[in-house]
Amino acid sequence: MREDGKIDYVELPGGALPATKDFYGKAFGWTFTDYGPDYAAFEQGVDGGFQAQPDDAGSVGKPLVILFAHDLEAMQAKVEAAGGAIVQPIFSFPGGRRFHFRDPAGNELAVWSDK
Repeated sequence: MREDGKIDYVELPGGALPATKDFYGKAFGWTFTDYGPDYAAFEQGVDGGFQAQPDDAGSVGKPLVILFAHDLEAMQAKVEAAGGAIVQPIFSFPGGRRFHFRDPAGNELAVWSDK
């Protein structure tokens, strides 16, 4: 069961996605669900996915820890009230909506909801 504020998903840079999937499949027996040519999800203890699309700066980015919220707007308000900086406002994606924020230490995280 998903809970507010708990780590729910981890997104990793995918690089050359076919090679990344091949490596994890061969090394650890992972299987994937593809969501287009640039994203492959996995369920291996903690759910997650590999993102092959470069970010706005052209790099493949860093790992992204994603928390869950039943009420995304309320959670965004809590993050802001606690001193988090919203770096990507709420947006939709296949499967739900999410926002990204930076904590006081400079780490970027995201919060998602299936609603």
